[in-house]
Amino acid sequence: MDGPPHPLAAHGPFGGEDILGLQDLDPAMNLKMHLVNDAIDEIGWTPYHTKLFFLNGFGYAVDSLTLLLQSVIASPAFREFGKGGYEKGMTVSTYVGMLVGALFWGLSADVVGRRYAFNVSLLVCSISAIVAGGMPNWPSLGFFIAMVGFGGGGNLIMDTTVFLEYLPSNKQWVLTLMAAWWGFGQAITGFIAWGFLVPDRWNCKPDELCTMENNMGWRYVMFTSGALVFVMSVLRVTVIRLRETPKYLLGLGDDEKVVQTFQFLASKYNRPCSITVAKLGACGPAAGAHSKRRLSLNETMVHLRGLFSTKRIAISTLMIWLSWAMIGLAYPLFYVFLPSYLASRGASLKVSTLDQWRNYALTNISSIFGPVLAGWMCNLPLLGRRYTMLIGAFTTAGFFFAYTSVRTAAQDVGFSCAIGFSLNVYYGTLYAYTPEVLPSAHRATGNGVAVACNRVMGILSAVIATVANTSTSAPIYICGGLLVAMGLVSAVFPFEPYGKRSS
Repeated sequence: MDGPPHPLAAHGPFGGEDILGLQDLDPAMNLKMHLVNDAIDEIGWTPYHTKLFFLNGFGYAVDSLTLLLQSVIASPAFREFGKGGYEKGMTVSTYVGMLVGALFWGLSADVVGRRYAFNVSLLVCSISAIVAGGMPNWPSLGFFIAMVGFGGGGNLIMDTTVFLEYLPSNKQWVLTLMAAWWGFGQAITGFIAWGFLVPDRWNCKPDELCTMENNMGWRYVMFTSGALVFVMSVLRVTVIRLRETPKYLLGLGDDEKVVQTFQFLASKYNRPCSITVAKLGACGPAAGAHSKRRLSLNETMVHLRGLFSTKRIAISTLMIWLSWAMIGLAYPLFYVFLPSYLASRGASLKVSTLDQWRNYALTNISSIFGPVLAGWMCNLPLLGRRYTMLIGAFTTAGFFFAYTSVRTAAQDVGFSCAIGFSLNVYYGTLYAYTPEVLPSAHRATGNGVAVACNRVMGILSAVIATVANTSTSAPIYICGGLLVAMGLVSAVFPFEPYGKRSS
């Protein structure tokens, strides 16, 4: 005779089953997580979530803004400093900073809490950007560009982690929609560059001596961007006043603070709240998600081992990291090799400086709408997260291959806009999917390593661009092939979050 159904197999009163609820990790913790998810669903969407959407969205925008800043200012700065040093140095600096930032902020968010990393990372990014604008030479600029990447890259991990851990299950698709801010940040960079890198009074001509006095355009780009990010960092502290997430507190074993957080939200927004310390205590004692010494190597190992706690979770973790690594190589490498490839095939893409930055802005505006479509697609039962990523990756690969036939400037901007749109269907969903399927106690660490894999491949693409033959067609097709592979990998991910709640 069959026994009673597992309490986590049934749909809860407020939402679906928990994604990792049947993975036999820690039965008591699973039961508590189920109650916490019920409480989140019971309270539902509130103005607090609306604030989080915008202020976490700022973080997405800042990450893309800082990633593009180096490519925007590198050429004029390199020319001003006498073309001494490694020409791709700013690209490497940005990716190294983002690599270290992803690992540092990701791990620290699991060790000391989400709130501190969330509030500090943007501030580090903004101050570094402002200081970078005043640098007198190439090496010092490279250091502060790396610091910009350090703050911005880590911040991206916090955006998805914090937002997800407050989201009601029927609104988890909004995490995918939030990636629209990524394109918004890229567009801001394009408009700032359009404003400061076009006027002759701020930019030295190719045939004249380039000095700080006649080449202030790139510095104004850094000052303006840094000031904008600083305003965002202040708004985070003054408008949202983030409380530590309930799921992080649950991992600490602090049931009382978990309940206090929910009671605060319920009281402020006049919502029901039935979770109590007694109900959490009735689930039994949960195994701790931390070592005895929080600031130790063993603590790091606890969070890394937690990402491989079962065979299915281990496979999921490795497949996610692989996906991040592949997109980190394919996308930048494609654009490194594309100009030389098109020129060798007779393409005529010469445009004025004004048109160049106009096209740049148009391409980045197009990428805003990819996550909007992805947010709708991933909430369809037929597609879910996995097949949304499959469609996004395959469509982008198709545009990649078609791009090789471009011969005019109009075709160039058209295909660039199409790629920006379709790639962000994939990218936006991957950004959301990654934290959704990671265990909450180790979510920021796993997310950080995923983004770090992406940054390592970005560094590799910069090195390849320097030493490889850019006129061959092979890398173009390799990049398209990688996108096809990414789509296939996403289709067989072990977990599908649609209709389930993040654990």
